[in-house]
Amino acid sequence: MKNYLILVLFLLQFQISFGQVDKVRRALIERDESTVLVVSHRGEWRQAPENSLKAIELAIEAGADIVEIDVAKTKDGHLVLMHDKTINRTTTGKGNIVDWTLDSLKTLKLKNGAGTPTHHRIPTLEEALLLAKGRVMLNLDKAYNIFDEIYTLLAKTNTIDHIVMKGGKNVASVKQDFGKYLDKVIYMPIVNLDKPNAKKMIDDFNKELNPVAFELVYADSTNTLPRQLAKELRRKNLLWYNTLQSKLTGGHDDDKAVENPGASYGYLVNILHARIIQTDRSPYLIKYLKSINKK
Repeated sequence: MKNYLILVLFLLQFQISFGQVDKVRRALIERDESTVLVVSHRGEWRQAPENSLKAIELAIEAGADIVEIDVAKTKDGHLVLMHDKTINRTTTGKGNIVDWTLDSLKTLKLKNGAGTPTHHRIPTLEEALLLAKGRVMLNLDKAYNIFDEIYTLLAKTNTIDHIVMKGGKNVASVKQDFGKYLDKVIYMPIVNLDKPNAKKMIDDFNKELNPVAFELVYADSTNTLPRQLAKELRRKNLLWYNTLQSKLTGGHDDDKAVENPGASYGYLVNILHARIIQTDRSPYLIKYLKSINKK
């Protein structure tokens, strides 16, 4: 009887865990505006090294819906997680990542946010995919130009439906470069609202591809387009904002949120109708969203 109960509990937990990706993917595809999806930037890097397996694990435990990670290619053709072109800032090694083999990289230690070496190692993309499988969606950054190779790994690990891709190219370029993947992975255009062609770019994408969401960026706090789009795109496309830096959200960033979450996160959610927020403070954002019944 005891073993039976343990098995039942395990199967229930398995079902809950492996339904999470389907739930988030469905919310994206259906343009669900009832809640706000939280994207953890490079994982929970305040508690573990950025782009580490532990940072991804902690983001999942915190309740993030999507984890953003950066993909790079080694000298011997392996795909690993690394943001910078060099390994100087985040590891105990030096030099360009394209000059290192995977075996050599695995001898290095990752540094934490304070620059202190830890026991964590550089993960491969395959390791990250297997860790995230069934538990959280992944936004792959710096991956556009090597996506053919990445897709092979996605197929191997059965994680094609876990992926969100983004980019700043126009619709014609995306259709030409990425067209064969548009029915397989979720693609979101990035649009800088401070540029004169921003509205046309959005209109072109909606006419040609009707993306589930746009990532919108603006630094000029006097820009009226964010408020305009909050109304025009409602029930058409979800809106993604990054609170990592002030220049990405007209001043409504994570740092401001620490002082006044309502004036920062609240402004994005209630005034600009953000329904996807990428943050460096996932637990803090999630706590706020729960307080306003958006999580």
